[in-house]
Amino acid sequence: MDFPPNQGLDQDEVTEQVETVLAENEVVLFMKGTELMPQCGYSRKALGLLSEHCDDIETVDVLQSLDEYRQALEAHSGWETIPQTYVDGEFVGGSDILEELHERGELAETVNAA
Repeated sequence: MDFPPNQGLDQDEVTEQVETVLAENEVVLFMKGTELMPQCGYSRKALGLLSEHCDDIETVDVLQSLDEYRQALEAHSGWETIPQTYVDGEFVGGSDILEELHERGELAETVNAA
């Protein structure tokens, strides 16, 4: 779901967007940048790992409202770092957790459970 660049989105609007995207998509990656142009190595790594096991990943670029997204996501996960991956609305982890799941052979099962 591509949201327009931040046009003064306040915390309530960002929180609502997070709720909506989590409710409407099975696998969601909140990341810095876009699927075509990740803006940090951790986001690139998370996207790459997820792409190996899942064709339908909803990505959300948090850069336009970074502080608001951090706050909204922390309310869900207790974690303020980006990227964050959710499967069926449940927080899975950042790129480090995805890498651990991948190394243990559990990432495919995690994302395909969606």
